[in-house]
Amino acid sequence: MSSIVRDYEFVVVINPEVGDDELPNIVEKLSRFITEKGGTVDEVEQWGRKKLAYPIGKFMEGNYILSRFKLEPKLIRDFEADLRISDEILRHLVLKVGS
Repeated sequence: MSSIVRDYEFVVVINPEVGDDELPNIVEKLSRFITEKGGTVDEVEQWGRKKLAYPIGKFMEGNYILSRFKLEPKLIRDFEADLRISDEILRHLVLKVGS
């Protein structure tokens, strides 16, 4: 029985205290969650360190990462829960792309 796979994208804001050398590890961890659940990661863009529109906790800037991926809709809730509990991620947004 095959399941429906949909296109999504997410943007995460990473804590600016995370070193630039640690960013690839965080990206890999997020991508691994998707691939281990049977999804695919199509693209990852690191937008770099940017000033935040408003402070998040004590931070005025963060490292932004965008990823486009495919995953079963029923697994998105688990993925978002994983993003929420991560100490490195200040904010996240997951969006369904297309219809």
